[in-house]
Amino acid sequence: MVWEVRGGRGARLLPRLLPWAVGLLAGVLALGPALGRGYVLRYDMVFVPDPSLGTVLRGADGFPRAIPSDAVAAALSAVLPGDVVQSLALLAVFAVGGAGAALLVLRTLPPGGAGALAASAAAGTAYVWNPFVAERLLLGQWAMLLGYAGLPWVVGAAVLLGRVRAGAGLAGLVRALVPAAVGGFSSVVLTALTAGPVALTARPASPVHPRAPRRWARAGLFALALVAVSLPWLLPSLASGAGTDPAGVAAFAARSDTPFGVLGSLLLLGGVWNSGAVPAGYGEPVTAAVRLLLCLLALAGWVWLLRRERPGFGPGLSAAAVLGLLVAWSGTTGPGRELLVWLVSAWPGFGPLRDGQLYAAPLSLVQALGFGACVWWLVGRESAPLRVGLAVFVVFLPVVVLPGLLWGASGRLAPAHYPGEWLAAQAAVAADDRPGAVLVLPWSAYRGPDWSGRATVVLDPATKLFDRRTLWNDDLVVGTPGGGEVVVTGEDARAREAARVLGPDPATGLPERLDAAALGGLGVRYVAVSAPVDNRFWSGAEDLSVVVEGPDMVLLRVQDQHVKADKAGIPGLEVTGGLVTVGAIIWSVARSGSSLVFQRSGPSAGSGARKEIPK
Repeated sequence: MVWEVRGGRGARLLPRLLPWAVGLLAGVLALGPALGRGYVLRYDMVFVPDPSLGTVLRGADGFPRAIPSDAVAAALSAVLPGDVVQSLALLAVFAVGGAGAALLVLRTLPPGGAGALAASAAAGTAYVWNPFVAERLLLGQWAMLLGYAGLPWVVGAAVLLGRVRAGAGLAGLVRALVPAAVGGFSSVVLTALTAGPVALTARPASPVHPRAPRRWARAGLFALALVAVSLPWLLPSLASGAGTDPAGVAAFAARSDTPFGVLGSLLLLGGVWNSGAVPAGYGEPVTAAVRLLLCLLALAGWVWLLRRERPGFGPGLSAAAVLGLLVAWSGTTGPGRELLVWLVSAWPGFGPLRDGQLYAAPLSLVQALGFGACVWWLVGRESAPLRVGLAVFVVFLPVVVLPGLLWGASGRLAPAHYPGEWLAAQAAVAADDRPGAVLVLPWSAYRGPDWSGRATVVLDPATKLFDRRTLWNDDLVVGTPGGGEVVVTGEDARAREAARVLGPDPATGLPERLDAAALGGLGVRYVAVSAPVDNRFWSGAEDLSVVVEGPDMVLLRVQDQHVKADKAGIPGLEVTGGLVTVGAIIWSVARSGSSLVFQRSGPSAGSGARKEIPK
């Protein structure tokens, strides 16, 4: 593709650099203090100092959700500080996502002029600055957001499957799937929904390679690429035997967070199940009304783009957006909820369908591209100062109508530092080469650590702090709007056995006493009390010794004669799956040309101790 941009080398580089600059700028504005030193702890987002790669690969008895995102974070933490790895991962969400949407619209619209550049900047901004990104970020779902960031790249690669030879197309697709591969199972499911219809229905631009695969061959290549990048979590999940609690269908159903009801909230790309993840000021009548107008404008721009430019990904992406919206909405209706409960009960693999709002992601990409088309129409190919000034305002309109995402989500994303006793406990366990698990108390999954410096709810960081298997309560307690609770049963069989042995008080999550023999029978060598507690329930317990004691962490050791634990190894499934996936990615990078993914995608050129998660 030849850019029609007059000027020197700088002018020719601008279309390539601007998309990345837009994504990076949006990331800096959104994250702000979160990019400083220290660890941002928020719901499912837990990074720890010096994580153990071997522990991540050994996994637990439940579904392997921590693979491969935690494995990648642990591998990078071997060469960079853990908090720097977290900052880079969060910034990558905005940079990769913003650049992907910007480049996709830039390759779709006629090239050259201020209009194309303004349209690309608008699409990139809209894709990473919306309620979907804000709410998922406030839920701490950074790994899933990486997969979301990769969706525009996969859509572009799916179109090219029908234009180039099968090997080249497959290589480009695998390379585009790297963010989804890191993100894990939710990212791959979301990618399949978004780009699968595109691979099946795309009208490739001409010229077409004579040996390019046809429709069903493209679908097969797409499925092959998805399997190749999913092996690190797919293989162990098939052998885990984990179940999925159908109660999660009601707990994780989309909810209304605007005056427009559930369906209206989903159309605005909000509606997440957790009220604690709604950005500040979002849902107020005025901002919600402006946001609704913006979404309708973007959808009108999408229809205009389909009719004028006829992008090859248009029909498939439109179908994905409609299907995703139906899936998201179905969990809020009686018949839809019954169907989802039946599906989840029949096969745990349907478990990801419980989180309905997740599937609004294809609609987010549609709106971002449509918004870019609106800006292109507004600016055209002229550079009149009035039009350009108006376009700049419209480009930043997503930021104006969602100020709650600014600067660390209004301060809700800010780094904290682990207390000294936490680091001492981590070092003490790491220095012990004898086998045995770590039992984490209080017996509840989420904490409200005082040392983080602000009111927050986070998955207990002690579950990822140590270089060995941890036993913790993976049940999820979700508060309902009426003041009740929904308990989504966890998947770890050993954790359920530990709960039976401990008999913890439901109110405090603490047992009346600790029995060293019973703990040793569970294979437990250490007990980590990772929150301030009122009573020293371990006092007087025989054959338990205090290793570390502080206001925020107590580490107890079970005497050797009681511990019955085998030295854990890394299962061959994880090794095999990881090697195949890494090999496929390396092959795709070596095989792909630098311009393979984004070429013109239209037709031939023409026109506290125990915390609950609120509902």
